[in-house]
Amino acid sequence: MNNLRATLDQNAARVENALNELFMSRSVKSETLAEAMKYATLGGGKRLRATLVYGVGELFDAPKAALDAAACAVELVHAYSLVHDDLPAMDDDNLRRGRPTCHIQFDEATAILAGDALQSLAIETLLSERFNPCDVETRAAMAETLVCAIGDEGMVGGQAIDMQFTGLSVSLEDLSLMHALKTGALIETSVMLGGIIKLKQGDRALDILSGYGRALGLAFQIADDILDHTSDSETLGKDAKSDDRQNKTTYVSTMGLENARAEANRVCQEAVGLIQRLDGDTQFLENLAQFTVKREY
Repeated sequence: MNNLRATLDQNAARVENALNELFMSRSVKSETLAEAMKYATLGGGKRLRATLVYGVGELFDAPKAALDAAACAVELVHAYSLVHDDLPAMDDDNLRRGRPTCHIQFDEATAILAGDALQSLAIETLLSERFNPCDVETRAAMAETLVCAIGDEGMVGGQAIDMQFTGLSVSLEDLSLMHALKTGALIETSVMLGGIIKLKQGDRALDILSGYGRALGLAFQIADDILDHTSDSETLGKDAKSDDRQNKTTYVSTMGLENARAEANRVCQEAVGLIQRLDGDTQFLENLAQFTVKREY
């Protein structure tokens, strides 16, 4: 696991540098907006989604600049989603990555606009030859994969269902569907973007990557529910026990703590078994699946 943590740190530094360069290339007329975008994106987080892009892309020997573009795109979308999720109208959280949430540090209007701008910048980063050196067809395929994952049939749809479910008792099937959209879709897309750069539509490897990404996304969410129930705000860098406070249905409340842990491990092993079907050295991606359920933050 020491090598895994070293690689996670290296990838976090790599995408942080790429994001810094991306922001420096912008000419945003509103200084407040520019600062809020950087505040929400830089200086924290596990960068799991960027690491998935790098880990998969390097397995297929994808170009560095294309991987940086994809890694930036998924982290920009993730940052936007956190900014909006934290708003008073959504989860009403005050702490994110160990700092005040964006709407606390600035104000609600600025936070909403920053999230909107981050989403737009993510798509531009994939589509523009200025940032992404892939051919036009590949850039379009990468952007299509991202936008399909984060809209009404993906991440935003999952958040809408989450809001509807608050305070209600829902089935495990409904809970899994919600998280497959809200959390899993972007994790699966991070995996897919690393492969799309070099693989063509219909390639068997893409189906394997998709299955791995879905299983990984579910394992990650179950682990998140467990951590929210068992850890503290200082360790997590965000408001702990927020699910209980908002009376949300979670894997822990539905299955119980020990059953949730067992399910997280089961799904993790499913992800490991899938990624082992690929040619090449998949050890890092196997270890990354294990990390999602063993992490402490």
